[in-house]
Amino acid sequence: MSNKFLIVGLGNIGAEYANTRHNIGFKILDFFARKESLDWQTVKLGQLTEYKFKGRTFFLLKPNTYMNLSGKAVQYWMDKENIPLENILVITDDLNLPFGTIRIKPKGSDGGHNGLKNINLVLNTQNYVRFRFGISDEFKKGQQVNYVLGQWNEEENAKLPERLELSGDIIRSFGTAGLEHTMSGFNGK
Repeated sequence: MSNKFLIVGLGNIGAEYANTRHNIGFKILDFFARKESLDWQTVKLGQLTEYKFKGRTFFLLKPNTYMNLSGKAVQYWMDKENIPLENILVITDDLNLPFGTIRIKPKGSDGGHNGLKNINLVLNTQNYVRFRFGISDEFKKGQQVNYVLGQWNEEENAKLPERLELSGDIIRSFGTAGLEHTMSGFNGK
């Protein structure tokens, strides 16, 4: 059993995307890195930092390939660090869940998410763990892109710190307690 984990936060690079709903993967990893005093390094296909905890090594990755090509970065760092598929956690936004709702799943479809679609394609499997963070679907017909790429509203911003804190607990739990325990402990919270 490998003690190395790849935690991938999905998002788009650039200041214009920094505080958007679609970038929750980046936001969670940035919050976690700040809290643990970790420094980001610009590396091939992204930004990476390493976190050591209870004998485990977590590689936190923010791909710089833009959302639609995330799979390339995931595959590269999996291979480079020799991390097995079951030790990968991909953090993504989910329109089908109410704001802040957590859903951890061992596998699944891309649900229309272009980042997951590309990872499925590149890895040639849907069997990797997803940590879906609900961003809700409070938009009018035809406004999905504007909503997903829109900024958090005041109410969401007020609730985000607690959700980001919880997300850090999920990352640690995934690497130390395992998937089943993490799912039963955090799903629906």
